[in-house]
Amino acid sequence: MTIRNLASLLKPRSVAVIGASPNAGTVGSVLVKNLRCGGFSGPIYLVNPRHTTIDGQAVYPDVAALPEAPDLAVIATPPATVPGLISQLGQRGTKGVVVITAGFGGAEGSKLRQTLLDAAQPHLLRIVGPNCLGLLVPPLGLNASFAHLQPHRGGLAFIAQSGAILTSVIDWTRPRGIGFSHMVSLGDMTDVDFGDLLDYFSTDSDTTAILLYVEMVTHARKFMSAARIAARTKPVVVIKAGRHAESARAVASHTGALAGSDLVYDAAFRRAGLLRVFDLEELFAAVETLAMSVTPSGDSITILTNGGGAGILATDALVDAGGRLADLSESTRKRLDEVLPETWSHANPVDIIGDAPPTRYTAAMEALLQDRGSDAIVVLSCPTAISAGADAARAIIDTLKDRHRPVFTCWLGGETAAEARRLLSEARVPSYDTPEQAVRAIMHLVNYRRNQEQLMQTPPSISGELGCDTRAARVVIERVLAEKREILTAPESATVLAAYGVPVNEVTIAETPHDVGLLAERIGRRVAIKILSPDITHKSDVGGVALDLEGGGAAANAAEAILERVRAAQPGVRITGFTVEPMIRVKDAYELIIGLNEDAQFGPVILFGHGGTATEILADRALGLPPLNTMLAHDLISRTKIYKLLRGFRDRPPVALDAIAMILLRVSQIAVDLPEIVELDINPLLAGTTDVIALDARIRVRQAVQSGSMRLAIRPYPQELEELIEVDGQQLMLRPVRPEDEPRFRDAFRKLSPSAIHLRFFGLIREMSHTMAARLTQIDYEREMALVLTEQKPAGVADVFAVVRLLADPDGTRAEFSLVVRDDLAGRGLGRMLMRRIMDYAAGRGIREVFGDVLQANSRMLDLARHLGFQIEPIDQGVVRVSLQLN
Repeated sequence: MTIRNLASLLKPRSVAVIGASPNAGTVGSVLVKNLRCGGFSGPIYLVNPRHTTIDGQAVYPDVAALPEAPDLAVIATPPATVPGLISQLGQRGTKGVVVITAGFGGAEGSKLRQTLLDAAQPHLLRIVGPNCLGLLVPPLGLNASFAHLQPHRGGLAFIAQSGAILTSVIDWTRPRGIGFSHMVSLGDMTDVDFGDLLDYFSTDSDTTAILLYVEMVTHARKFMSAARIAARTKPVVVIKAGRHAESARAVASHTGALAGSDLVYDAAFRRAGLLRVFDLEELFAAVETLAMSVTPSGDSITILTNGGGAGILATDALVDAGGRLADLSESTRKRLDEVLPETWSHANPVDIIGDAPPTRYTAAMEALLQDRGSDAIVVLSCPTAISAGADAARAIIDTLKDRHRPVFTCWLGGETAAEARRLLSEARVPSYDTPEQAVRAIMHLVNYRRNQEQLMQTPPSISGELGCDTRAARVVIERVLAEKREILTAPESATVLAAYGVPVNEVTIAETPHDVGLLAERIGRRVAIKILSPDITHKSDVGGVALDLEGGGAAANAAEAILERVRAAQPGVRITGFTVEPMIRVKDAYELIIGLNEDAQFGPVILFGHGGTATEILADRALGLPPLNTMLAHDLISRTKIYKLLRGFRDRPPVALDAIAMILLRVSQIAVDLPEIVELDINPLLAGTTDVIALDARIRVRQAVQSGSMRLAIRPYPQELEELIEVDGQQLMLRPVRPEDEPRFRDAFRKLSPSAIHLRFFGLIREMSHTMAARLTQIDYEREMALVLTEQKPAGVADVFAVVRLLADPDGTRAEFSLVVRDDLAGRGLGRMLMRRIMDYAAGRGIREVFGDVLQANSRMLDLARHLGFQIEPIDQGVVRVSLQLN
């Protein structure tokens, strides 16, 4: 339901308390007290059949007796009564309810929650809770909760599953003067969840940043869509609790063992553009930093200090956080030599010595601010009896006037540092208590910028399609499922991977050691032998592998030895034979792992990391959510430790990183096309300077319960919408837009006449920026659709001739369209064709109304709208709205 009727919850004009009580210390009593004391200006109604007044205020016996339908009702009555109350409130016209009541756990509680939803659905009534603290809206003076304190008014929206965390945050922020636009305790999230509130707060004018306390996400696709949209408009900072919970689910692969749930959440937050932090203090420090600072363009940091020890602490914190010390340029060193004593450190950290007066800070800062090799500066000041800290702070503030460079400060100490911190804060220069906090703040901004840039990056075009043979892979999987098996054999796994263009080693099966020898002779080169058993997950763990064998005799003997070792290690194991493969030697190669695993919340997750038999021990891996593109694939590779080796060092050349990225794309496509695959391991993937090949693979399958695209947390490219269109005898492609189209969008814009630009964009835009073009091409297919008419060439190469776009509201009931056709193709009926296609798409998605705002001067668009049956009404000077109800 998303944002439907959320205004009744979050901006109500009247409130009713169902279960109001005069008994001190009860939830019903605290709710009444908080509502009265908060300063809410609307009427507050109390409901309780056992009382006629509470503290002199009239109490109504039931919902029917209320003089009007309240916008918001807060329920604190026994669980069994809640569904009936919801039904009564819905019939009266109430659209928002907060259910404070707990007791909805277990099987019976689950049934009761469904009854509660069923009661709300006919009235489109929205529910927060049950089992929650309530909600607070400080700008309205609304405290519909049983929190012990009133929060300050401000611009932060805080959403938490835990009521205890919410009250702790209020307690923590009040003395620090941090204020909120809204505070919402979600409780069991039976109806309203993170996705709903992210959608709401992303457009709320009172909210400048959104803070999340997450224990778990429900409706992952809705969450990802809402989070990606919110993160484009304002900072979204998240804490995820339960980072070290152990998974009790048995897994049959390295990927399953490595892809812990917290890493999946981390991948999801990164993909959505959110900034993740790990404690409450860090949460609010991150918000303050984001609000006060210029964002660094990179992670190269200069440290300026009057104390060597403080500089070392800051350096350690920087390296731990993934940043690096900037290299001072030769010109910067010369400038510093001229203004600093000979005993300065002559390196970064720039130690200007403990007796540094304010003028020395000024001179050093002047030099460092001119060094373009530094992305940000951390200024540290340790207290001394020689120089006053406040004077040094004033020197820094004066130096930074009219300078827009990222500078972060830390004045260490207590009493002696207080005045300096106050001065810096008033000057909006970020100030922190410790070097570690200052460095962490910088890295918050660096990571936030990276996540935001990733949202806007344009991936390079892939020449041609991936060339996947889905049918061939499906034949193998269907045969395995028909035989009531879960694990594919090595040859079956190789066939599936080969069908998707993954280079694989040739695998043959031998039933006996004698057959192994014959196969080895036939191959005619050194071979690898592995046990074949449905009961063995990791063959090397039970001695089931022999490598680098030459000749049939050696191979047969090795197979006999494998049988003995396996039967001794795992008595009673089923053995169906052996696999025999040619030994592959790749010069300067590394063993990697690429995997696919299905997460309970987010669906398929792709893993990349350091492979081989020690992959779980090394635990060097990164996770990403499909669908991937080339930019995301390279980012996934870069987030591992082994990446530093893969890109080359000393005399070792870089490996074929593009080839590795291409295999990640192919595995991503497997996740989309083959929902039966729930676990996949390619381990090891041998990667050399020119060659990449899968030496071993393991795939587990089960009957699919939904399509491949539906199980993904991010809706993949809807290939089914592609079609060929004939225009003046030329075959053109009509398809959904791709991120790779961004440069061609800018080219197409340059070919529009000033008149066409004015009619489409309601003004004259001289140039389409990368950011604007990226926003138009990197769309969320779950919420938005743009069909582009192009040449029959790959995205990023094909010229774009026309675009029709549909942007649905979060409820999915109304959608705004836009249409632009290049001037050189106008008058050929393309606009009518594109509008019919997008209207058919809208109807298929359940959208009930399509509308658009059109300039009255745009006679061609208005004629088309009339022809298609749109209603037309003026809404502003020179602008009309055209709308059409869909069946």
